[in-house]
Amino acid sequence: MRVYFAPCGIGLGHVGRCVPIARKLMEKNAHVMFSTYREGIRYVEREGLPLIKAPPIGFQVKPDGTIDFKQTAVNPGPFFASFILIKQVNAELEAIENFKPDIVVSDSRASPLLAAKILGTPRICILNQFQLIIPRKKHFLRLARFADSITLALIGKIWTSGNIVLIPDFPQPYTICAGNLNIPKSYRKKVKLIGPILSTHPNELPTKKELRKKLRLSTDKPVIFAPISGPIRERAFLTEILKRILLEFPDDYEIVLSLGYPDADAEPVFHGNLRIYKWIPNRFEYLKACDLVVSRAGHGTLTQCMCYGKPMIIVPTPSHTEQINNAKQAEKLGVAKVIEQKELNKEALIKNVKQILESEVSERTKQIQEEVLKYDGLENAVKTIIEIAEKEM
Repeated sequence: MRVYFAPCGIGLGHVGRCVPIARKLMEKNAHVMFSTYREGIRYVEREGLPLIKAPPIGFQVKPDGTIDFKQTAVNPGPFFASFILIKQVNAELEAIENFKPDIVVSDSRASPLLAAKILGTPRICILNQFQLIIPRKKHFLRLARFADSITLALIGKIWTSGNIVLIPDFPQPYTICAGNLNIPKSYRKKVKLIGPILSTHPNELPTKKELRKKLRLSTDKPVIFAPISGPIRERAFLTEILKRILLEFPDDYEIVLSLGYPDADAEPVFHGNLRIYKWIPNRFEYLKACDLVVSRAGHGTLTQCMCYGKPMIIVPTPSHTEQINNAKQAEKLGVAKVIEQKELNKEALIKNVKQILESEVSERTKQIQEEVLKYDGLENAVKTIIEIAEKEM
């Protein structure tokens, strides 16, 4: 069986959940090929998987990490955005024809789905945001209404143009991306919630105590893990703020900060009770060993923390409606506290850390962990891919 993976290359989350699926399929003697761009390229190269570099696409970002919808609308603008999409579709057509896959798996990318449809190749779409949502600011109202109508009619049609749409999230009431799944009834029959895709299950790792010994982490202090993810420019502003705050954090805590650069070395830099990594290849070991996570509100990070039973302090990217909705849902479930980026400082972070560690939030996350671990997104994704590919062969 030959499987062509085409994940979005903005940030690492989309590629990060396709890689474990590919690894599982390779264990079953499948041949895989990846097509991605931007940050996704470095991740796939580090994993040593076959790769085709696709034409990049993205959005404009302000210095504070906020998505600049106005500049994105102007640059590249509708004409050049259409040209880039056509360029991507042409590149995917050529790559798919050369690789001759039995099935195409697109994670949040339209061009591979369009190319596979033209070639008559079976296709699966993986998503955690069905519709692009423009922030409802006064000067964005017209753009927001226009985008909403276009995305539901056009993008929704593309997402569901294949055999099935897989949502790597928990069923209700634990669905983290619930606020981003405005799916019209006509499309719902093709959509399936399968559970998060974890490359490493908590039960596959040693105990928390054993991991702390292995990672040389304190056994008598709370450990805070801050894995900062997302596109480079989007996370840079938060990274600088957190560095300044965490360098002055009390010695009562031990802190691990990961900057999320997959092409960097994995050696830490120590500053008192803070260790900073450019890249952590054994991310899940630190996730199980810690007591609390500080992060952006990316879908992958939040669902992973829930699977590992870790309470969170979330700082969503300003104006990033997907992250804002994710953060609201996590807070509603009682597994996280949310701090807006403009309100993030040492006093606010210490206050929230203490509140979480001294409250029932940690117990709540453990209760939810027992429920959500019943859903194996990785196994469900692999099973679905094999079934559809074999049916169409």
